Amino acid sequence: MTIRVVVADDHPMYRYGLAAVLGQSGEVEVVATVSDGEQLMRAVAVHRPDVVLTDLSMPTLDGVAATAMLRDAHPAVPVIALTMHEDDEHLRAALRAGARGYLVKGADGAEIVRAVLAVAAGDAVYGGPAARHIASFYAGSPPSGATAFPDLTPRERDVLDLLAVGCRNHEIARRLGMAEKTVRNHVSQLLLKLQVPDRTAAALKAREAGMGPDASAPPPSTGDPGTSRLRE
Repeated sequence: MTIRVVVADDHPMYRYGLAAVLGQSGEVEVVATVSDGEQLMRAVAVHRPDVVLTDLSMPTLDGVAATAMLRDAHPAVPVIALTMHEDDEHLRAALRAGARGYLVKGADGAEIVRAVLAVAAGDAVYGGPAARHIASFYAGSPPSGATAFPDLTPRERDVLDLLAVGCRNHEIARRLGMAEKTVRNHVSQLLLKLQVPDRTAAALKAREAGMGPDASAPPPSTGDPGTSRLRE
């Protein structure tokens, strides 16, 4: 199956080159290229792509703001930030906005194609420099109580709270009024942000931080098959 992609970048030559590289892969079709966040929002509404690739620094509406808006308006469409910035500030901003991938523009074409295919399949992908920043940032003991996990969005916190009591994806979707695919996307983000390998570990970490009705009790099994996979 060909993965349909919208590319957003305010540099025409980079935009053109990226579209050419993706198109040559045979696995990706670029359905639109745009130069700012407002155009990106319109393109996603019209083309309904499988994946969005966006720069963070763009005029009119930047990539971080556009990513957050896409998360709310089109939660099933994963976003990869493709940027020249490698600092913690931009990385954390992209994570908070809901990006499912973060690559620097030095990444080669094969790496970008792999990232597009991975996030389309439900994974989260972060290039080497970004991955090292994430590991460093989340190292150490988690905070406790109401201040736990400050980088989670309110909706991610809602999902984590239900994970902590052993709810399955379909139960979380029913309780929160969301599509089950959207729940899976939130779970993928939670595993990444909490730096844990599976749902059970996420539930344990949440309960250790005081989430769930009885944090002193053993964490329940999440019940979903394949809990070691990020995409679950």
